[in-house]
Amino acid sequence: MTSGTTEAQVLRGVSRSDQAYQFIVDGIEAGRLAPGTRLREIELAETMGLSRTPIREALSRLQVEGLAVNDSARGLVVTELDYSMTSELYTMREVLEGTAARLAARHASDVEIDFLNEINQRDALLTKPEDLAANNRLFHGTLYRCAHNRYLLKTLNSLQESMMLLGRTTLAAPGRAESSRAEHQAIVDALSRRDPEAAELAARAHIISAYRIRLDSIFNAPGVPAAQDQAAPIPGVAENL
Repeated sequence: MTSGTTEAQVLRGVSRSDQAYQFIVDGIEAGRLAPGTRLREIELAETMGLSRTPIREALSRLQVEGLAVNDSARGLVVTELDYSMTSELYTMREVLEGTAARLAARHASDVEIDFLNEINQRDALLTKPEDLAANNRLFHGTLYRCAHNRYLLKTLNSLQESMMLLGRTTLAAPGRAESSRAEHQAIVDALSRRDPEAAELAARAHIISAYRIRLDSIFNAPGVPAAQDQAAPIPGVAENL
């Protein structure tokens, strides 16, 4: 059994290509494969104990999904998101997650809404950024499923994979975990009232708040020129604030 293969995967009959893909995605999510990292077939094959064919298939899939890109100087690398790409990503999150919340207010069961509330309450017991990030992913993933729309779910899951390229969670910023929890509660409360409009507005406001924190980390990063402060406006602010 290879280092990148678990017994559970073997029992489920997961293809070697899927094993390779998941290994690389897990590396991106964990920060082991940071944006800009070269993805070499030979090295990955040796690390995972697989032949180069499934590695090649996995890398091709990563390119299709936007998680890897060919750089003229470096070869295939983990995608690096610039400011415009980050802005576009949050714009789509605002629209799609707002839609998910609106649909969830109509279609989620009482049990599903109670589970969302439980996830959010659990958040108050966590302190480590990585634990907060994992619980945050669980909350959002559950919200997507509460919409009961398979096509929206597929799109949002793909978007979440792209979010891994942003690096460190915004929940590590001072005070963000508390404000995020309050924003999540506003979504849950709107779902409990079966108020689609309020649920959508609360979800959109939550994404806008996260984007503001992300912008702060971008603009205050070493080497970022002050002129970038004149970049495009925060998506959705005009219509929601």
